[in-house]
Parts: sequence; C-alpha cells; structure tokens
Amino acid sequence: MTATNLPATTETSITPFLKAIAQQIRANDPYGTYRNWSDELLLKPYIVTKAQKREISVDGDVDPITKGRVLAFYRAIAHQIEEKTGLLCQVVIDLSHEGFGWALVFSGRLLVVSKTLRDAQRFGFDSLEKLEAEGSKIVESGVNLANRFPEVGRL
Repeated sequence: MTATNLPATTETSITPFLKAIAQQIRANDPYGTYRNWSDELLLKPYIVTKAQKREISVDGDVDPITKGRVLAFYRAIAHQIEEKTGLLCQVVIDLSHEGFGWALVFSGRLLVVSKTLRDAQRFGFDSLEKLEAEGSKIVESGVNLANRFPEVGRL
C-alpha cells in the first residue's frame, strides 16, 4: 500500500473511464490544485469501504465535496457516452439536502441515463475495480440507448 491507502498501480491500470473522472475533477479545479496530482490520488475519495459508509451519518446535509464527486462521476459517464456515440450529452443532478434525488444524463430529447440517488452522503465504491465496473455498466447502457434512438438524441 502506498501512503494514499490505495494499492500501488501502474498507469496502465487506470482505464479510460477512471481517467475521465480524473479529467472532470481537474476541469472543475479553478486554482489548478489538482494539476500535478496523480489519477490514483484524485480517485481516492471514491473508495469508501462498507465500514466507512456505516460511520457516515445520513442525518445531515450532503456536503459540497460529496456533491462534487457525484457530479464528476456522472459527467465522466456523459463524456464517455459522447466519445462513443458522437452525441452531445448533458448532466443534471437533483439532490435534496437529505441525500435523495436523481442523476440524469440526456442528449437532445433522449434520456440516456436515469439513476436514483439514495444516501448520497455515503457515495462511494469498495474499490477502483468496482468504480470502473459500475461506471462502465452505466456507460454501456447509455451507449446502447443512444445507438437505438440516435435521431432523438440529435433533436
């Protein structure tokens, strides 16, 4: 384990989806703080074990940093769908202060991803592999829908 509590990885283990998340984090960094940080370090907050999730209270408001992580995750999904279909995608996150809401990715009039969010205070994944798997599954579903109805996505 490295000092960041992530297993030592090589650049080849960072997949295009994980790179897209890191890219979204850097794109929303107005002061350039994350410019020289490794992708692994940027992705570290997405790794939340089950024990850590149990310690996070769902009684309080969702903090802005967690909201930013949720937004970067779904913007990375939109970016990957754009790359694979050529359709411009937008992300809408509607999240109540209690941690419930929706994540929507749409292209034109086509809703390519619709996810219910619950207990957003505990947003995270057990490992980078699970983060990658969930993101890739959502991207694949969105790409399939966009390819099925491309004319709706262009409107």
